Amino acid sequence: MLILTSEEDVTADMVVLRLGEAGVPVVRLDPADLTNGVALSGEYVQGACRGHLSAGGRLVSMNGLRSIWVRRPGDAAARAAQPSAWLTEESSQALYGMLRTTDARWMNHPDAARRARHKPWQLRLAQNSGLAVPATLITTFPQAAREFAERFPDLVVKPVSGAHPQEPPRAVPTSRVAPDTDFSAVAFGPTLLQRRVGKRADIRLTAVGDTLLAARKPADPDAHPDDVDVRFAPSVSPWLPAEVPPRVAEGVRRYMRGAELAYGAFDFAEDADGIWWFLECNQSGQFGFVEMDTGQPIAATIARWLAGGGDRDRRCAEGDRSAAS
Repeated sequence: MLILTSEEDVTADMVVLRLGEAGVPVVRLDPADLTNGVALSGEYVQGACRGHLSAGGRLVSMNGLRSIWVRRPGDAAARAAQPSAWLTEESSQALYGMLRTTDARWMNHPDAARRARHKPWQLRLAQNSGLAVPATLITTFPQAAREFAERFPDLVVKPVSGAHPQEPPRAVPTSRVAPDTDFSAVAFGPTLLQRRVGKRADIRLTAVGDTLLAARKPADPDAHPDDVDVRFAPSVSPWLPAEVPPRVAEGVRRYMRGAELAYGAFDFAEDADGIWWFLECNQSGQFGFVEMDTGQPIAATIARWLAGGGDRDRRCAEGDRSAAS
């Protein structure tokens, strides 16, 4: 199997370890190293198609790939001797174009992953999947923002894209909107406003195929009202394993099918009535911190999916049981 990710991706290391324990051959490379340590070749002759990748002294037939895990790859050829936007585009077209011709299973397919990043699309798919979605407005009309704030006085604001465009990307926190906010600046860029959920816990649900692994972090009852983003709020409790309500499980699986994803990291806010409110789904979200706190076998579950069944699936499962014992 092939893993496309950076060398520093310690989360991927957890899965590679599981695959190694199960005896599953793995090739790991970063597209950023194309033409500088990574090489490719594809031949299309007389109706036949053959492709090869070379990385770390190993030559791999693309036609022999069982699965491809697109974790957190760099931009193609970004570390070439003479990098350029043109070389990156050419290298990306070549690599991903060749990989698209294989029969390998994807986690996740680049086309599905690209579409799944769009927050407005996520919100609509979550609604159609039967998940509870907080009232949300994305707008560049100041008047629309003012009217929305009148209807829902307690709001948060968050980026539409999720991250600030810098290298490395910097997370932008969800923030509470002050009651006397002047929404004039909304006209200068799309703004996402959302009704704040008075949460008693944050939920991280990791979906791997049809397997759902949920973790719950209780909210600090003494927390400042403006500490709404669990990524930046002081931590008073570890993540704990949680049961997934049947309706949520059904909605998440429907979402995964609609998004054509094999992996998704869902964030929910649990309110005082126990309702799980959908916030977002990150198609390449981290899971290591959840596994470390809860002991849930997320890495082993991903390894089993990538191994694709049969004896490899059985060996991964046996490795999971032995590690847990």
